[in-house]
Amino acid sequence: MKIGKITDIKGITVGHYTNKEKGTGCTVLLCENGATGGVDVRGTAPGTRETDLLKSGQLVEKIHGISLSGGSAFGLDTAGGVMRYLVEKNVGYNIGTNVIPIVPSAILFDLNLVSNDFSPGITEGYTAAKNASIEFEEGSVGAGTGATVSKMLGWDMCLKGGIGSYCITLDNGVQIGAIAAVNASGDIVNPKTGTHISKPFDRKNKTFDTYVDSLLNSSIPSDNKDQNIRENTTLGIIATNLCLDKSQTNKLAERGQDGFAMSIQPCHMPGDGDVVFSISTWESQQNVDRSTLTSIYALAPIVMSEAIIRGATLASSLGGVPSSSEIKLSKD
Repeated sequence: MKIGKITDIKGITVGHYTNKEKGTGCTVLLCENGATGGVDVRGTAPGTRETDLLKSGQLVEKIHGISLSGGSAFGLDTAGGVMRYLVEKNVGYNIGTNVIPIVPSAILFDLNLVSNDFSPGITEGYTAAKNASIEFEEGSVGAGTGATVSKMLGWDMCLKGGIGSYCITLDNGVQIGAIAAVNASGDIVNPKTGTHISKPFDRKNKTFDTYVDSLLNSSIPSDNKDQNIRENTTLGIIATNLCLDKSQTNKLAERGQDGFAMSIQPCHMPGDGDVVFSISTWESQQNVDRSTLTSIYALAPIVMSEAIIRGATLASSLGGVPSSSEIKLSKD
């Protein structure tokens, strides 16, 4: 077995656009050879583009990229920049004298960290696509630039989030990988140990708490509005090199959401717009029997969980919000 990043899967590259001054950015995953796509939306406040065509039974079979962006709904424009880049490379569905690339996208809310007067758009999406490579940064870059976590006890107690990736290559060549932009309202937890990677931090008193503990101890004021804070949404992509059809690929996205539930507590809250995309690159000739499907569906939550943990662990402070690596979490 080998551990790595999602770009270990042949045919996948990842690029970022990062703007620290404005506290936002975008991340683009390219699959220029085309890949079967799927999606699972669990959040109640999602912002998405081209997700209906990913559902089983819809006509489009292949996608050519995915854009994950900060900037709230404005960030959906980044997909247009990715399309422009792919058209220049003649990547997409052939329509005679031109091509049409299919680039689904989703956004997260990061407008209150540093600035709310700028969001990634077409130019920034193009830049991220142009930067795509098998080598890419993790942490507070790209779509993770303005990400924050642990916000359910108030914005003034949150910590920085970021983007992380994780991939498993089995000895038989089967690969399953993930990338996640971690901007959750809940806390980040290591499911193997039960310890918190992040939890609300009182910066004045240098103490920690959790929303659930405060809830059980009846220490949250009845008029508290912070538990419904809207500056959230975790975005993920899960990929395999196997030859999956659309139904199987959509099931993979569902399993990716289970990885959210493993490492984000609480998860899928009213202020979250959680979205997981999935892709099957068809690069492996491995026979996709029930045993093989079972194995990747079992591993999918694990790689997504690990990607989320890396996104929070590798984050760096920005806009006055510290990262968990820069403060010492108390023992759980």
